[in-house]
Amino acid sequence: MAKMKGGEVIAEYLVKQKVPFIFGICGHGNVGILDALYQLKDKITLISPRHEQAAGHMADAYFRVKHQPVATLTSTGPGSANIVMSLATALSDSSAFLAITANVPTSQANRAPFQELYTHNQADFAQVLRPVVKRTFQPSRVDMLPLALRQSFDTMLTGRPGPVNLDIPYNVFQESDEVEVPPISHQLGEYRPGANQQDITKVIALIQSSQRPVFFIGQGVSLSEASPEISQLSKDYGIPVITSPNGMGCVPADDDLTLGFIGRNGAYPANQAGRHADLVICVGTRFDDRSSSSWYPGYSWNFPTTKLIQVDIDPTELGRNYLPTIGLIADAKIFAQQLLQGLSQQKKIDHDSYKQWRAEIKEWQNEWGQFINPQFSKIETPIRPEYVVSGIQDVAPDDLILLLDSGVHHNWFMQFWKPKRPQSMLNSWGYSSMGFGVCGVLGAQLAAPERTCIAVVGDGGFMMAPHVVATAVEYNLPCIWVVWNNFAWSAIRDIQIGMFEGREIGTAFYKGAQGPGGDRYNPDFAMWAKACGADGFTVTRSEDFRGVLAQAIQNRRPTVIDVHVSAEIRPPSTGTWQLPPTPYKEPIFGKPWQPK
Repeated sequence: MAKMKGGEVIAEYLVKQKVPFIFGICGHGNVGILDALYQLKDKITLISPRHEQAAGHMADAYFRVKHQPVATLTSTGPGSANIVMSLATALSDSSAFLAITANVPTSQANRAPFQELYTHNQADFAQVLRPVVKRTFQPSRVDMLPLALRQSFDTMLTGRPGPVNLDIPYNVFQESDEVEVPPISHQLGEYRPGANQQDITKVIALIQSSQRPVFFIGQGVSLSEASPEISQLSKDYGIPVITSPNGMGCVPADDDLTLGFIGRNGAYPANQAGRHADLVICVGTRFDDRSSSSWYPGYSWNFPTTKLIQVDIDPTELGRNYLPTIGLIADAKIFAQQLLQGLSQQKKIDHDSYKQWRAEIKEWQNEWGQFINPQFSKIETPIRPEYVVSGIQDVAPDDLILLLDSGVHHNWFMQFWKPKRPQSMLNSWGYSSMGFGVCGVLGAQLAAPERTCIAVVGDGGFMMAPHVVATAVEYNLPCIWVVWNNFAWSAIRDIQIGMFEGREIGTAFYKGAQGPGGDRYNPDFAMWAKACGADGFTVTRSEDFRGVLAQAIQNRRPTVIDVHVSAEIRPPSTGTWQLPPTPYKEPIFGKPWQPK
């Protein structure tokens, strides 16, 4: 075994694992690994954004596009504290990256050296990250690194993926020992558990006895790359599909059997199908409050009247909010393959079995289309939200990767966006983090350098991380930011106005006056882009938007498009959502299911 420094062991292992990038920011705590990365710079590239939060979101988005993890590198104390939100975002949406954090030298632990957390335990920063990672490892000697590195990757990628923290004391980067770089760890999807045949037989029996079945799919289908199997099940047997935000794109968006997102701001046909189904086959997604209309029966779902088959690789998700009729711990792809094989041997189910059910759904789709379609072409000032969604849909290429930040714009895309392929619509859903789309578009562009990557972000969210434009210029990344500029924290403004009889404070942006009546204010985002060396455009007229976006796509340069969007037009609710104890509201379009 060769004598190696700790930093060299880490760098060599990342190369062995075919990790192409490490996103990070230098600091005194991690400077000890920089020379090892320099020696391998032809095999692994260090990308240095201007904030650690950006590094984490970049790594998260990279994984969502490629399903291959990269690493981040942050220093002791504040540098690593800045990555907490990125880790929470990734954990909530089952995304994975290796967060390498630095800590104080072991010889100084518990002596309160610079940036040590020591109140409860020495070098205690790992406990800060404990709630937001799948596991944290803290090797305190060089000879502990090989096992910690291998276990870190195994933990990230087996079962339900998630981020892992490797917390390294400063001296371990520079100390040497005779060690061997460990063997390659597991790859995502290398081990896929399936259901036993008895359970598959029970599932098929439930499907045979149903008259109104529906699939509900999410991130688990994307992660297992089960899109072909789920699409075939839907096509062969005529079973409609409802998607979570992270499941959008896994089935053909233009198919009549693809119903879209469900919940308060979901598509009307999805909510109608969910609340009238007699069987829901849930694969790789959770029944959270937004996709379940805060669990009120009849608004999105109707359990326990409706029977439920719930399939998840994470056993802790089975029965979390609804007790399943059948609960299966299985990989989405393997389960779908088992179901395809089992159904192919049956003669009682064919595409005509649910003809009446599909006819009902077609009626709901027609009703919804008549309600929403006229809005997409309306020319108004400020620009209508629907016009922005349809403009991107019409102009962007089919292989577009769309990233969405948290904000009111996200609700509009949930209702109306039609992604053309899997892993092409990236959301911060579980943690709803502002900054994910703003920063993540850099990671998506690195994962797919030939594809067009567009982040649609709110004006508030963009201002949380505007430095990303400088990073895009620095590394020549042709990312496009469409800033949904409505001069407000509009999603929260709408809640506040609804709760408090139209009163508003602290949720809109004004200049000079502290409230309504003053001049609306935001920085000139186009000028900000130009100051960074990027292209910048301001769009205030509907007629200009498509042309500006098309030019930005053609130019292949970092670009910010400041689009002035109406803050007074709200997504039509088709389900409901509650912030207890505030009463929930009835849908704007459609009615909840009522027992006959």
